[in-house]
Amino acid sequence: MASHRIRGNSNLTLVFLDTNAIFSIFEFSIDLEDELTRLLGSHVINIPEAVLHEMKIIFQKGKGKQKLLAKAALPYINKYPVLSHTSFENADDALLQLASDRNAVVVTNDKELRERLKEKKVPLIFLRGKQQLVFEK
Repeated sequence: MASHRIRGNSNLTLVFLDTNAIFSIFEFSIDLEDELTRLLGSHVINIPEAVLHEMKIIFQKGKGKQKLLAKAALPYINKYPVLSHTSFENADDALLQLASDRNAVVVTNDKELRERLKEKKVPLIFLRGKQQLVFEK
C-alpha cells in the first residue's frame, strides 16, 4: 500500500487543500476534481480547520482580489469535510503536520510550504503553467 493512501481502503488517497490552491481553482478555472482524479485516481478531500480559519480571516479582513477569491472559495469548500485538529501557529504548519501524520497529499502553490513538504517527504500537488496540476512524490 502506498504511503499516501488512507488506511483500510488502498484505492482512496487523502488530499488536503491549502488556501492558495483553493484560490487557484477560481483564479485559473481549474477543475480540481478532474485533475485530482487524473493524478491520483480515487481520492477524498479534507479541509484542515486551520485552512478554513485562514480563509474566513481573508474574507473578513482581506481586500480586493483576495477577498473576492475567499468569498467564492468559502461556499466551494463547504462541500468537503473539515478536519478538526489541535492548534497550530498557522495553516502551513497544520498542513505539514497533518499530512505527515495521516500520509496525505497536500495541494499547494506556496513555494515555501512546498519546500517544507519535500523535506519531510510528504507528497504534494502544485499548479504548473496556470492550467495543469502536477503530482510530486
